[in-house]
Amino acid sequence: MNFKAIFLVAMLVSFKGITMENTYFTWAAFSKNYNDEINSADSVYFSMESNGLTPFSMLAFDFHFLSDSKAKLNNLALLLKNSYGYKVLEPVKTENGVWDLSGKTSPFPVTADNLVYWTLDMYKRGYEFDAKFDGFGAPFDKNNQFFPPFEATTADEFFNKGFDYYNQGNLSAAIAQWTNTLKVNSKDVDALYSRAIAKNELYASNAAMIDYDKAIEIAPNFSSALLNRGALKDDNGDHLGAIADYGSVIEIIPKDEITLQRAYANMANSFKALGDLKAACQNWKKAKELGADYVNALLTDYCKS
Repeated sequence: MNFKAIFLVAMLVSFKGITMENTYFTWAAFSKNYNDEINSADSVYFSMESNGLTPFSMLAFDFHFLSDSKAKLNNLALLLKNSYGYKVLEPVKTENGVWDLSGKTSPFPVTADNLVYWTLDMYKRGYEFDAKFDGFGAPFDKNNQFFPPFEATTADEFFNKGFDYYNQGNLSAAIAQWTNTLKVNSKDVDALYSRAIAKNELYASNAAMIDYDKAIEIAPNFSSALLNRGALKDDNGDHLGAIADYGSVIEIIPKDEITLQRAYANMANSFKALGDLKAACQNWKKAKELGADYVNALLTDYCKS
Protein backbone atom coordinates (compact mmCIF):
# COMPACT_ATOMS: atom_id res chain seq x y z
CA MET A 1 0.00 0.00 0.00
CA ASN A 2 1.33 3.45 -0.93
CA PHE A 3 0.83 5.84 1.94
CA LYS A 4 0.97 9.21 0.20
CA ALA A 5 0.32 11.11 3.40
CA ILE A 6 3.43 10.01 5.28
CA PHE A 7 5.20 13.15 4.06
CA LEU A 8 3.04 15.24 6.35
CA VAL A 9 4.69 15.88 9.69
CA ALA A 10 2.25 15.53 12.54
CA MET A 11 1.94 18.56 14.78
CA LEU A 12 0.63 17.01 17.96
CA VAL A 13 -0.72 20.01 19.79
CA SER A 14 -2.97 20.64 22.74
CA PHE A 15 -4.00 23.54 24.93
CA LYS A 16 -1.18 22.66 27.34
CA GLY A 17 1.72 25.05 27.59
CA ILE A 18 0.69 27.36 24.74
CA THR A 19 0.93 31.06 25.56
CA MET A 20 1.27 34.28 23.61
CA GLU A 21 1.64 37.88 24.75
CA ASN A 22 -1.72 38.98 23.37
CA THR A 23 -3.22 42.21 24.65
CA TYR A 24 -6.65 42.05 22.98
CA PHE A 25 -7.57 38.39 22.55
CA THR A 26 -5.78 36.52 25.30
CA TRP A 27 -5.04 32.82 25.61
CA ALA A 28 -7.46 32.60 28.53
CA ALA A 29 -10.25 33.98 26.33
CA PHE A 30 -9.24 31.76 23.41
CA SER A 31 -9.36 28.53 25.42
CA LYS A 32 -12.49 29.54 27.35
CA ASN A 33 -14.50 30.29 24.19
CA TYR A 34 -13.18 27.46 21.99
CA ASN A 35 -16.23 25.22 22.46
CA ASP A 36 -18.54 28.19 21.95
CA GLU A 37 -17.08 28.58 18.46
CA ILE A 38 -17.93 24.96 17.68
CA ASN A 39 -21.47 25.44 18.96
CA SER A 40 -21.84 28.63 16.94
CA ALA A 41 -20.74 26.89 13.75
CA ASP A 42 -23.16 24.04 14.39
CA SER A 43 -25.98 26.49 15.01
CA VAL A 44 -25.28 28.39 11.79
CA TYR A 45 -25.04 25.21 9.72
CA PHE A 46 -28.24 23.62 10.99
CA SER A 47 -30.11 26.90 10.55
CA MET A 48 -28.93 27.00 6.93
CA GLU A 49 -29.84 23.34 6.46
CA SER A 50 -33.33 23.99 7.78
CA ASN A 51 -33.64 26.70 5.11
CA GLY A 52 -32.76 24.34 2.29
CA LEU A 53 -28.97 24.06 2.25
CA THR A 54 -27.77 20.71 0.87
CA PRO A 55 -24.53 19.25 2.31
CA PHE A 56 -21.42 19.97 0.21
CA SER A 57 -23.03 23.02 -1.39
CA MET A 58 -20.25 25.41 -2.42
CA LEU A 59 -20.56 28.73 -0.58
CA ALA A 60 -18.39 31.77 0.11
CA PHE A 61 -18.68 33.24 3.60
CA ASP A 62 -18.44 36.84 4.74
CA PHE A 63 -16.45 37.24 7.97
CA HIS A 64 -15.23 39.77 10.55
CA PHE A 65 -12.27 40.02 12.91
CA LEU A 66 -11.83 42.56 15.70
CA SER A 67 -8.65 43.84 17.33
CA ASP A 68 -7.21 46.82 19.17
CA SER A 69 -4.66 47.46 16.43
CA LYS A 70 -4.95 48.20 12.72
CA ALA A 71 -1.42 46.85 12.20
CA LYS A 72 -2.36 43.46 13.67
CA LEU A 73 -5.34 43.21 11.34
CA ASN A 74 -3.23 44.25 8.36
CA ASN A 75 -0.85 41.39 9.10
CA LEU A 76 -3.77 38.98 9.44
CA ALA A 77 -5.22 40.28 6.17
CA LEU A 78 -1.94 39.59 4.40
CA LEU A 79 -2.03 35.97 5.54
CA LEU A 80 -5.67 35.52 4.53
CA LYS A 81 -4.94 36.93 1.08
CA ASN A 82 -1.74 35.00 0.43
CA SER A 83 -2.38 31.63 2.10
CA TYR A 84 -6.17 31.41 1.78
CA GLY A 85 -6.94 33.45 -1.34
CA TYR A 86 -9.60 35.45 0.50
CA LYS A 87 -10.82 38.92 -0.44
CA VAL A 88 -10.10 41.27 2.46
CA LEU A 89 -11.03 44.92 2.94
CA GLU A 90 -9.03 47.64 4.66
CA PRO A 91 -9.56 47.58 8.46
CA VAL A 92 -11.89 50.29 9.75
CA LYS A 93 -12.16 51.78 13.21
CA THR A 94 -15.52 51.27 14.88
CA GLU A 95 -17.38 53.74 17.06
CA ASN A 96 -16.09 52.07 20.23
CA GLY A 97 -12.49 52.40 19.10
CA VAL A 98 -11.95 48.77 18.06
CA TRP A 99 -10.66 47.92 14.59
CA ASP A 100 -12.76 45.73 12.29
CA LEU A 101 -11.44 43.58 9.43
CA SER A 102 -14.01 42.17 7.02
CA GLY A 103 -13.67 39.92 4.02
CA LYS A 104 -15.02 37.06 1.98
CA THR A 105 -13.77 33.50 1.59
CA SER A 106 -13.35 31.50 -1.56
CA PRO A 107 -16.24 29.03 -2.01
CA PHE A 108 -15.83 25.76 -0.12
CA PRO A 109 -18.06 22.68 0.29
CA VAL A 110 -20.22 23.31 3.34
CA THR A 111 -21.04 20.45 5.67
CA ALA A 112 -21.56 20.57 9.43
CA ASP A 113 -17.99 19.38 10.01
CA ASN A 114 -16.39 21.53 7.31
CA LEU A 115 -18.01 24.64 8.75
CA VAL A 116 -16.78 23.75 12.24
CA TYR A 117 -13.19 23.30 11.04
CA TRP A 118 -13.29 26.47 8.98
CA THR A 119 -14.55 28.33 12.06
CA LEU A 120 -11.80 26.85 14.23
CA ASP A 121 -9.23 27.69 11.56
CA MET A 122 -10.31 31.34 11.52
CA TYR A 123 -10.55 31.41 15.32
CA LYS A 124 -6.99 30.10 15.64
CA ARG A 125 -5.65 32.41 12.92
CA GLY A 126 -7.24 35.38 14.61
CA TYR A 127 -5.62 34.48 17.91
CA GLU A 128 -2.22 34.22 16.24
CA PHE A 129 -2.55 37.90 15.29
CA ASP A 130 -4.21 39.02 18.55
CA ALA A 131 -7.57 39.39 16.84
CA LYS A 132 -10.95 37.87 17.66
CA PHE A 133 -12.97 36.08 15.00
CA ASP A 134 -16.25 37.90 15.39
CA GLY A 135 -18.87 36.62 12.98
CA PHE A 136 -19.64 35.04 9.64
CA GLY A 137 -22.46 34.20 7.30
CA ALA A 138 -23.29 33.25 3.73
CA PRO A 139 -26.45 33.97 1.74
CA PHE A 140 -27.59 31.19 -0.56
CA ASP A 141 -30.37 30.22 -2.92
CA LYS A 142 -31.71 26.77 -2.10
CA ASN A 143 -32.84 26.40 -5.71
CA ASN A 144 -29.45 27.27 -7.17
CA GLN A 145 -26.73 25.30 -5.40
CA PHE A 146 -23.40 24.08 -6.75
CA PHE A 147 -21.29 21.12 -5.60
CA PRO A 148 -17.79 19.69 -6.02
CA PRO A 149 -17.47 17.55 -9.18
CA PHE A 150 -17.47 14.23 -7.35
CA GLU A 151 -18.28 12.12 -10.42
CA ALA A 152 -15.55 13.76 -12.52
CA THR A 153 -12.80 13.90 -9.88
CA THR A 154 -10.78 11.00 -8.53
CA ALA A 155 -9.96 10.48 -4.86
CA ASP A 156 -6.29 11.13 -5.66
CA GLU A 157 -7.11 14.47 -7.27
CA PHE A 158 -9.06 15.61 -4.21
CA PHE A 159 -6.27 14.32 -1.97
CA ASN A 160 -3.61 16.25 -3.86
CA LYS A 161 -5.66 19.45 -3.66
CA GLY A 162 -5.83 18.95 0.09
CA PHE A 163 -2.09 18.40 0.26
CA ASP A 164 -1.51 21.67 -1.62
CA TYR A 165 -3.81 23.57 0.74
CA TYR A 166 -2.06 22.05 3.75
CA ASN A 167 1.32 23.19 2.47
CA GLN A 168 -0.12 26.70 2.04
CA GLY A 169 -1.21 26.68 5.68
CA ASN A 170 -4.92 26.54 4.84
CA LEU A 171 -5.94 23.77 7.23
CA SER A 172 -9.70 24.02 6.82
CA ALA A 173 -9.50 23.84 3.02
CA ALA A 174 -7.20 20.83 3.32
CA ILE A 175 -9.69 19.11 5.64
CA ALA A 176 -12.53 19.86 3.21
CA GLN A 177 -10.62 18.34 0.28
CA TRP A 178 -9.70 15.24 2.27
CA THR A 179 -13.36 14.93 3.25
CA ASN A 180 -14.16 15.07 -0.48
CA THR A 181 -11.57 12.33 -0.97
CA LEU A 182 -13.36 10.15 1.56
CA LYS A 183 -16.72 10.81 -0.06
CA VAL A 184 -15.27 9.29 -3.25
CA ASN A 185 -13.35 6.54 -1.42
CA SER A 186 -14.32 6.03 2.22
CA LYS A 187 -11.32 3.74 2.78
CA ASP A 188 -8.62 6.16 1.65
CA VAL A 189 -6.23 5.84 4.61
CA ASP A 190 -4.03 8.68 3.36
CA ALA A 191 -6.93 11.09 3.59
CA LEU A 192 -7.90 9.84 7.05
CA TYR A 193 -4.34 10.13 8.31
CA SER A 194 -3.76 13.56 6.79
CA ARG A 195 -7.10 14.88 7.97
CA ALA A 196 -6.27 13.70 11.49
CA ILE A 197 -3.06 15.74 11.46
CA ALA A 198 -4.88 18.88 10.30
CA LYS A 199 -7.70 18.43 12.82
CA ASN A 200 -5.21 18.08 15.63
CA GLU A 201 -3.49 21.29 14.59
CA LEU A 202 -6.87 22.94 15.19
CA TYR A 203 -6.92 21.39 18.69
CA ALA A 204 -9.68 18.94 17.70
CA SER A 205 -7.86 15.98 19.26
CA ASN A 206 -10.92 13.76 19.73
CA ALA A 207 -11.86 14.09 16.07
CA ALA A 208 -8.24 13.45 15.08
CA MET A 209 -8.22 10.27 17.16
CA ILE A 210 -11.32 9.00 15.34
CA ASP A 211 -9.59 9.47 11.98
CA TYR A 212 -6.42 7.73 13.19
CA ASP A 213 -8.54 4.84 14.51
CA LYS A 214 -10.29 4.46 11.16
CA ALA A 215 -7.02 4.58 9.22
CA ILE A 216 -5.46 1.91 11.43
CA GLU A 217 -8.58 -0.25 11.26
CA ILE A 218 -8.28 -0.22 7.46
CA ALA A 219 -4.46 -0.49 7.39
CA PRO A 220 -3.21 -2.09 10.64
CA ASN A 221 0.43 -1.77 9.55
CA PHE A 222 0.26 1.99 8.90
CA SER A 223 3.23 2.81 11.13
CA SER A 224 3.03 6.60 10.83
CA ALA A 225 -0.61 6.55 11.93
CA LEU A 226 0.28 4.29 14.85
CA LEU A 227 3.10 6.62 15.91
CA ASN A 228 0.89 9.69 15.71
CA ARG A 229 -1.99 7.99 17.50
CA GLY A 230 0.41 6.92 20.22
CA ALA A 231 1.67 10.47 20.63
CA LEU A 232 -1.91 11.74 20.79
CA LYS A 233 -2.75 9.13 23.43
CA ASP A 234 0.27 10.29 25.42
CA ASP A 235 -0.93 13.86 25.16
CA ASN A 236 -4.35 12.78 26.44
CA GLY A 237 -2.81 10.87 29.37
CA ASP A 238 -3.37 7.36 27.98
CA HIS A 239 0.26 6.28 28.36
CA LEU A 240 -0.47 2.54 28.36
CA GLY A 241 -2.40 2.89 25.12
CA ALA A 242 0.48 4.87 23.66
CA ILE A 243 2.99 2.19 24.65
CA ALA A 244 0.84 -0.41 22.88
CA ASP A 245 0.88 1.65 19.67
CA TYR A 246 4.64 2.18 19.82
CA GLY A 247 5.10 -1.55 20.43
CA SER A 248 3.05 -2.30 17.33
CA VAL A 249 5.31 -0.01 15.30
CA ILE A 250 8.42 -1.82 16.55
CA GLU A 251 6.92 -5.17 15.53
CA ILE A 252 5.86 -3.91 12.10
CA ILE A 253 9.05 -2.25 10.86
CA PRO A 254 12.11 -3.73 12.57
CA LYS A 255 14.55 -2.32 9.97
CA ASP A 256 13.43 1.32 9.62
CA GLU A 257 15.88 3.08 11.91
CA ILE A 258 14.28 6.55 11.86
CA THR A 259 10.82 5.22 12.68
CA LEU A 260 12.25 2.87 15.31
CA GLN A 261 14.08 5.79 16.92
CA ARG A 262 10.81 7.63 17.31
CA ALA A 263 8.97 4.56 18.56
CA TYR A 264 11.57 3.72 21.21
CA ALA A 265 12.04 7.34 22.27
CA ASN A 266 8.31 7.95 22.53
CA MET A 267 7.80 4.68 24.40
CA ALA A 268 10.51 5.74 26.85
CA ASN A 269 8.71 9.03 27.44
CA SER A 270 5.48 7.13 28.09
CA PHE A 271 7.18 4.91 30.66
CA LYS A 272 8.68 7.98 32.32
CA ALA A 273 5.21 9.52 32.55
CA LEU A 274 4.09 6.34 34.30
CA GLY A 275 6.99 6.59 36.74
CA ASP A 276 8.86 3.56 35.37
CA LEU A 277 12.35 5.00 34.88
CA LYS A 278 13.95 1.60 34.41
CA ALA A 279 11.81 0.86 31.35
CA ALA A 280 12.21 4.45 30.16
CA CYS A 281 16.00 4.19 30.25
CA GLN A 282 15.96 0.86 28.44
CA ASN A 283 14.00 2.40 25.57
CA TRP A 284 15.99 5.64 25.44
CA LYS A 285 19.14 3.50 25.16
CA LYS A 286 17.61 1.56 22.27
CA ALA A 287 16.72 4.84 20.56
CA LYS A 288 20.29 6.05 21.13
CA GLU A 289 21.72 2.84 19.63
CA LEU A 290 19.71 3.59 16.49
CA GLY A 291 21.22 7.06 16.23
CA ALA A 292 18.76 9.18 18.23
CA ASP A 293 21.21 11.70 19.70
CA TYR A 294 18.29 13.82 20.86
CA VAL A 295 17.81 11.46 23.83
CA ASN A 296 21.31 12.13 25.21
CA ALA A 297 20.13 14.72 27.70
CA LEU A 298 17.41 12.39 28.97
CA LEU A 299 19.91 9.57 29.41
CA THR A 300 22.21 11.92 31.34
CA ASP A 301 19.43 13.25 33.57
CA TYR A 302 17.57 10.04 34.36
CA CYS A 303 19.81 7.05 33.60
CA LYS A 304 22.92 7.35 35.74
CA SER A 305 23.84 3.68 35.88
